[in-house]
Amino acid sequence: MDEAEILEALEARGAVLRGHFRLSSGRHSDVFVQKFRVFEDPLLTRTLGEQMAQMFEEDPFDTVASPAVGAIVLGYSVALASAARMIFSEREGDDMTFRRGFNLAPDERVLVVEDVVTTGGSAREVVDLVRAAGATPIGAAVLLDRSDPNDPPDLGVPLRSLVRLDVASFTEDECPQCAEGLELEDPGSRRLRT
Repeated sequence: MDEAEILEALEARGAVLRGHFRLSSGRHSDVFVQKFRVFEDPLLTRTLGEQMAQMFEEDPFDTVASPAVGAIVLGYSVALASAARMIFSEREGDDMTFRRGFNLAPDERVLVVEDVVTTGGSAREVVDLVRAAGATPIGAAVLLDRSDPNDPPDLGVPLRSLVRLDVASFTEDECPQCAEGLELEDPGSRRLRT
């Protein structure tokens, strides 16, 4: 699938929502991508995982690491396509950590897989976790990059995405929807309590 076909699949499945949203980054936007509408389709998810794995076939990896909750399914799909091990990080309070007995060896090469990037905060946290464990993060594979093209996120590793979506995001103070008094929706998973 090319970029246009992936965007078409997102639209066809009702994954592109319009309104007033708080993103996982905390920024506000009039567009939210509910990627789980795509992940309802296992065959499509498998195809996306295969394509994301292929983006890094010249730089082999042993393990895929994804931030919970949003990128677990996608990370697993990439790991399945590449016959790699898959782990995920979770939040404990404000800190991202590997739990559930997940460990990395010093010689492991790790691909970070993220679903949607706006500021790159969660992906950067996973890259930092991988480094702190002594392993080598080789890159970040992203389904959808909606970051500011004039100020791309610095993850400390190469970021490659299947889709680039140019959609504005704002701090709460500069948000035009807030200024209009529109109700704010918070459909993401970052602030879920487990």
